[in-house]
Amino acid sequence: MAKQENNVNTENLDKETLDGNTACNTQTDNDTAKETDKNADCAEDNDKEEETETVEEKDPVELLKEENAKLKDQLLRTIAEFDNFRKRTAKEKSELILNGGKRVIKEILTVVDDLERAAMDKSEDPTAIKEGVKMIDNKFIKTLESLGVKKIETEDADFNTDFHEAIAMVPGMGDDKKGKVIDCVQSGYTMNDEVIRHAKVAVGQ
Repeated sequence: MAKQENNVNTENLDKETLDGNTACNTQTDNDTAKETDKNADCAEDNDKEEETETVEEKDPVELLKEENAKLKDQLLRTIAEFDNFRKRTAKEKSELILNGGKRVIKEILTVVDDLERAAMDKSEDPTAIKEGVKMIDNKFIKTLESLGVKKIETEDADFNTDFHEAIAMVPGMGDDKKGKVIDCVQSGYTMNDEVIRHAKVAVGQ
């Protein structure tokens, strides 16, 4: 009877051992499978990275072509902008000259109006006529000054070749008149501080 019980216990022990080994083997198989899947995933990720790097790497010739096309586009844009700038500048310059001429004519027309009124005047008084002409002359000088035109001073001025043109030398005028303007034959003018006509003068010698 005792021997039978020992056999039963031995069988149970063997069964438990077998079950334990089976469970252990199953766990090991599961771990191995997980490790294999993990390695497979890593290998797949590496393949994807290598594929991405391969896609990102471009042929140097293609890169140069793209850069050349970009530079060409920039050059064409710059040329177009410069051409537009040149045309716009030429137009503005033309309009400036035209508008400047209009302004001059508009200012002079007021003096022309005074001359027309003076011509229609029936007065025979020489003094009144002279005063009228003098007023028109003064108005004309002021009109020119508003346009940047100024008369060159010659009265008691030292002779200066930058502004004066000597057409005669007058001797015997004394030391105090030597090298000075004695008389102005024709008035000179400057425009914006630039001489547009020299004053023709006689100079003491």
